[in-house]
Amino acid sequence: MKGGKTEKKELQGRVKAGARLKDKEYEKELAKLHVELVKLQEWVKFKGLKVCIVFEGRDGAGKGGTIKAITERVSPRVFRVVALPAPTEREKTQMYPQRYIPHLPAAGEVVIFDRSWYNRAGVERVMGFCSKDECQTFLEVVPHFEKLACESGIILLKYWLEVSPEEQTRRLEGRIEDRRKIWKLSPMDLKSYSRWDDYTRARDEMIAASDTPWAPWRVARSDDKKRARLNIIAHILNMVPYEEVPREKVKLPSRQGMGKYKSPAYPFKYIPEVF
Repeated sequence: MKGGKTEKKELQGRVKAGARLKDKEYEKELAKLHVELVKLQEWVKFKGLKVCIVFEGRDGAGKGGTIKAITERVSPRVFRVVALPAPTEREKTQMYPQRYIPHLPAAGEVVIFDRSWYNRAGVERVMGFCSKDECQTFLEVVPHFEKLACESGIILLKYWLEVSPEEQTRRLEGRIEDRRKIWKLSPMDLKSYSRWDDYTRARDEMIAASDTPWAPWRVARSDDKKRARLNIIAHILNMVPYEEVPREKVKLPSRQGMGKYKSPAYPFKYIPEVF
């Protein structure tokens, strides 16, 4: 993976194609990719790179799990996740991309958008939160907006996670049944679920209008969530050239002695050890 080149054939050579990945196999490969992500992180800081990663897809496509897999071993001060809530009344009056611009990366940052300005071409269009004219204007403007971002030095990566209707149904039903996941299922998700064909048309028109040489769309099949995560991380490592930053060998220093100090017999309030 030296120099940011994680060849796809290398990944396929380690992971048997076809069958769903077993947990042990997935964790083994993810650990290797995490090492490379840390190298990428240090290179981004060292070189002052600006990286922006956009994740889009239907509800239940696996965006959140993919972002978690990317960020669980890196610094949140370098890898920032942006998941904006619904716009306020004031934000609704702004130029549409305005509320996203402050979140774009500065030097030494990787910003990951869990949904992005493409809300306008997806959920806002399908659910009637914007007009047809507003959506069309967005599709005409967004390539220029992204070109300005790329010309400013931002490395912009856009991923659409493609899930089948059968797998989406299975995952959303799982959210209903699992009390740990019920927060993931909103009334909007249920309304969106019934409009599969509308989302398909919205996806197709969005990608056709905004798949540009400077900011192309990449599609990841995500029915197998574990395989999708590995493939996406491997692709990110390919798309952002990096090298291992030279580091001096680290050795822990000696601890200072207590001298004449003696700890008082203070009654610390320990938490109950129920496990």
